[in-house]
Amino acid sequence: MGSTPQPRRGNTRQRIQDVAMDLFAQQGYEKTSLREISEQLQVTKAALYYHFKTKEDILISIFEDLNRPVEELIAWGQEQPRTLETKKEILVRYSEALKAVTPLFVFMQENQATVRELSIGHTMKNRVVALVDLVKDPDAPLVDQVRCFTALFAMHAGMLALKDSEGDPDEKRKAALEVAFELVTKAHDHEPGPAA
Repeated sequence: MGSTPQPRRGNTRQRIQDVAMDLFAQQGYEKTSLREISEQLQVTKAALYYHFKTKEDILISIFEDLNRPVEELIAWGQEQPRTLETKKEILVRYSEALKAVTPLFVFMQENQATVRELSIGHTMKNRVVALVDLVKDPDAPLVDQVRCFTALFAMHAGMLALKDSEGDPDEKRKAALEVAFELVTKAHDHEPGPAA
């Protein structure tokens, strides 16, 4: 044989993930069966079960693989000083990480009810909270906390809400990053918001 078992397992695992994500995106997570995934791959269900026992196992593996850079960013950010420059670097790195996981975020947006019920929903919420904690000061007033949450959601909106609007995806991502910079800078400087 010309190759070792390990690369074949890795290639098969990746193919399963790719096919499953395509089917989840086309017809929804709930309406996709393991049988359909195995048929699309032209493998037996037993071969599929060798790698993944459930659809949730497949989805979790996709989520973990694609979000590894976010976990690494959180670990890096926790070791850095809480300067404005660090906060901006965190936003830049997060923007790059989001670019790589666009298909997963689109899936999560379009399948919110399902994601809430699965373990990845809870994990994703915790990661967003961890990122917000990195860009806000620990004793930040409520208005600044909202600015920091909004900064991250502006970046998500740049990826999701603007995906169907005209324009270059990188330009939309840069515009969302600019808005995030403005919000985090204002929060860092503790500028008061407009009077109510």
